[in-house]
Amino acid sequence: MRTFRIQNDDLGKSFFEEGVLPEHFNLKSDHFFIARGIEDYQKRQHPAPRYQYVVTLKGKLEFTTSDNKSFILEPGIVLIAKDTEGEGHSWKLLDGEEWHRIYIVPDQDADDGFIINEDKN
Repeated sequence: MRTFRIQNDDLGKSFFEEGVLPEHFNLKSDHFFIARGIEDYQKRQHPAPRYQYVVTLKGKLEFTTSDNKSFILEPGIVLIAKDTEGEGHSWKLLDGEEWHRIYIVPDQDADDGFIINEDKN
């Protein structure tokens, strides 16, 4: 499954990597929740509030990390947000006005299962 992972470098700047999650990946998680609304803090650059997976159900967004590089997130692509410090990331809706998503909050020490795509980075 196509996946983007955002994380922090040693200076607190966010950057992303493109990769995949393996088939049959088991993630130890604390809980999950569904969101459709958009909070005010999400409308500007911000760090992730916690290590979390974001599974988009509806919407197409452009995410930009603090190194000014961007990627497109849409249904069928998983985001692993690990940039919990520093400047964080920003995003904007590309199609429509809605973003429906599921947040999965893993155990904070859980392996993220991410396999980097060496050809893309």
